[in-house]
Amino acid sequence: MNPVIDILIKVGAILPNDHFVGTSGRHLEAYINKDALFPHTAETSEVCRLFAEKFKDLDIDVVAAPAMGGIILSQWTAHHLSNIKGKEILGVYAEKKDDDLVFTRGYDKFLNGTNVLVIEDLCTTGGSLKKVIDSAKACGANVVACSVMVNRDPQNVTEAVFGVPFSPLAEYETASYSAEECPMCKTGIPVNTKVGHGKKFVESLGK
Repeated sequence: MNPVIDILIKVGAILPNDHFVGTSGRHLEAYINKDALFPHTAETSEVCRLFAEKFKDLDIDVVAAPAMGGIILSQWTAHHLSNIKGKEILGVYAEKKDDDLVFTRGYDKFLNGTNVLVIEDLCTTGGSLKKVIDSAKACGANVVACSVMVNRDPQNVTEAVFGVPFSPLAEYETASYSAEECPMCKTGIPVNTKVGHGKKFVESLGK
């Protein structure tokens, strides 16, 4: 089995056979709870070492990711890449602003004219990763590659979505649906409100 999937199973991050709502708002039959990974520093470090090993042959100056989970991944991946390549590689993150992801806190100056690897924890549609790539480019970065810890929709989330080389560490295909077409909603299966964005979805319905 894939080493990333092995780690996620070990820390109890993969939750099958339930009714979840992801960051994108799409409804899922299985969920990867990245928050179950991050308390385990050794396992988180190992995932990021795998990121670093995958891209060690590229010329990279900065690792960028979206907040929140991506903050941890960008830091650890930059740390491992720095050790592998024998030079300082920076880790920065983009924050949500309105409906976008932007580099604040002066991080934009670290992106201008530099080679950047953009990473993310998970993707269902690739929307967050694409926003970070576009934001980095707007800061003057040369985005040399992008990656995710787990691609949940390998049929649709491909390099064509991002416009830069894309190579995930692992794939875990999960059926996803809009709220309108969700068969679990139609059959009355309750939304899991403990992980993911299920609580927000239920509240939006006024229930």
